Amino acid sequence: MVGDSAIRIDFGALIDPQVSIRVLALAAAVRETGPDGVRDIVPSYSAATIYIDPLLADVDGLWKLLERLAAEPVSRQTSSRDVLVPVHYGGSDGPDLEAVASFANCSVDQVIHLHTAPRYRVYMVGFLPGFPYLGPVDSRIAIPRLANPRLAVPAGSVGIAGVQTGIYPTVAPGGWCLIGRTSVKAFDQDRDPPSLFRPGDFVRFEAVAGSTR
Repeated sequence: MVGDSAIRIDFGALIDPQVSIRVLALAAAVRETGPDGVRDIVPSYSAATIYIDPLLADVDGLWKLLERLAAEPVSRQTSSRDVLVPVHYGGSDGPDLEAVASFANCSVDQVIHLHTAPRYRVYMVGFLPGFPYLGPVDSRIAIPRLANPRLAVPAGSVGIAGVQTGIYPTVAPGGWCLIGRTSVKAFDQDRDPPSLFRPGDFVRFEAVAGSTR
């Protein structure tokens, strides 16, 4: 239990596609089963947290259900979408691009190629509303977070932190290394649903004309 209002089911501590598939399958199975008292289900890299109303939920029965569902082989296909995100790399939009190139001992052009080549999995959405945690990043450009985070990262900034890459949906403090910026709105409160990305989706980045080469 996480306090008296949430249950967390862990599948290890790895950032791994197969672990993510199990997490999302459990979340989908709980939604499909619809046990009483469940308020929300939040998947993360390697766990699913089920938020409950302790006055309505049969906690013991829910525990048994979750243990059974978590142990079942993954047979269901979770829904997913492919989202293409145009990015202007470098310049004022990507102030850390050259630092990433130095870290990787390669050219800026190669950093852009290495970042746009993969089809990234959306492992989870969090930190800020609509912030997608994507991965895995090519190990050659998996630069650590900044030692001194910025106080204000512009909305739409695309950053790298280790094997993760992501998009800042709003202006916020942040320590990820910024390599570009997109006009795509990761979060829009007037959109339904507000978050563009969902766990299980896939993302590709595309360099737009004028990106640093």
